[in-house]
Amino acid sequence: MEITTKSTPVYLQETKKNKNKSYFLIFLKYFLIIIASILMVLPFVWMLSASLKAESEIFGFPIKWIPEVFYWSNYTEVWTRYPFHLYYLNTIKIAVFTTILLVITSSLAGYAFSKIKFPERDKLFFLYLTTMMIPYQVMMIPQFMMMKELGLVNSHWSLILLGAFNPFGVFLFRQFFLSIPDELIEAARIDGLSEFGIYLKIILPLSKPAIATLVIFSFMHTWNDFLGPLIYLTSDHLYTLQLGMQYFVTSYNTEYALLMAAAVSAILPTILVYFFAQDHFVKGVASSGIKG
Repeated sequence: MEITTKSTPVYLQETKKNKNKSYFLIFLKYFLIIIASILMVLPFVWMLSASLKAESEIFGFPIKWIPEVFYWSNYTEVWTRYPFHLYYLNTIKIAVFTTILLVITSSLAGYAFSKIKFPERDKLFFLYLTTMMIPYQVMMIPQFMMMKELGLVNSHWSLILLGAFNPFGVFLFRQFFLSIPDELIEAARIDGLSEFGIYLKIILPLSKPAIATLVIFSFMHTWNDFLGPLIYLTSDHLYTLQLGMQYFVTSYNTEYALLMAAAVSAILPTILVYFFAQDHFVKGVASSGIKG
């Protein structure tokens, strides 16, 4: 009796090889992403761990990621022993006012550059956009002289006004507004709605993703800004968190447990802002032409 064996067809072998290769590439991609994510998160985990340790335990080796005793008093001491609450309120004030003004100015300019036709509109927008390529160090001295002439040095308003105008915000809103059909705008004009009425009643309600995106970028940049406050603020009671922590380091024997507790407290608002606006943020980036 003759037994016949059937070999696997060549195309099935190739398909199996391609599948195995595809699975390997997917595994490699996720493995690299996980490793990169762990490396990025580790400093924050160490900071959180150090904020709950005694001073003598922070630089111990090997590292104890989970403290044997949790020193919650580090947080209490930061808020009561030093004027940390004042630095916190100053930073919130500057970040909130700057973000609100930036959203207003950028959305108005973005609407004008995208939906209102006027001579040389595109060339003017391109010229305005080229200012993004000018390094901050070049503009630093002229801006300081301007604020000095206005009498705003050593005032929070110098930081707020300088942060309230940004070509990136205008670019973001313009690109988003271009995705809104012109027919909708024309219909509103035929109905007798003014340009400002169109902007306020039609454009802004449709722009939540772009607004959320700019709010996150602006709030985080203002909250973490160190150079601006260093240039314009000289009085202790006007210091922001970044200057306050630097002052904390240089004025006392550096107590790293308290410094890490201050750092953890400082990053909480940025995490909360991103957490509440992340859905709109993703939509805004995807629809505004600034992807990857």
